[in-house]
Amino acid sequence: MKKQKLVYPTPKMNELFDVIREIQSKEEAVNFFRDLLTLSELTEFANRWQMVKLLCSRVSYADIAKKLSVSTATVTRVARWLKKGRGGYAAIASRVFDDRPNPDYREQPRFKSGKLRGMKNPLKL
Repeated sequence: MKKQKLVYPTPKMNELFDVIREIQSKEEAVNFFRDLLTLSELTEFANRWQMVKLLCSRVSYADIAKKLSVSTATVTRVARWLKKGRGGYAAIASRVFDDRPNPDYREQPRFKSGKLRGMKNPLKL
């Protein structure tokens, strides 16, 4: 039996990533991810982010494992993804934890398609 090669990202994953980009507030994010994921999955993802935060603060693997009640193997895996992954952890960590200006930052345009975003049409009041 041939082993099927895993493809990343799949079209379904790309659709999910596009949907996530539509989240406009923290409240929407809280509600969307709670509907999408179980509490255990959310806890796991939150723990991984805490590992990234602690790794960026140069906390030891053993201390991180103890503080978050995870194995050092899990911390090592997250550290590997942070240093040699696809750059996702590193990109977001640099925006969140680094106080230097982000060279990749581009201010979003104020107008979309000639209309003020979020504004009601004053002629239809």
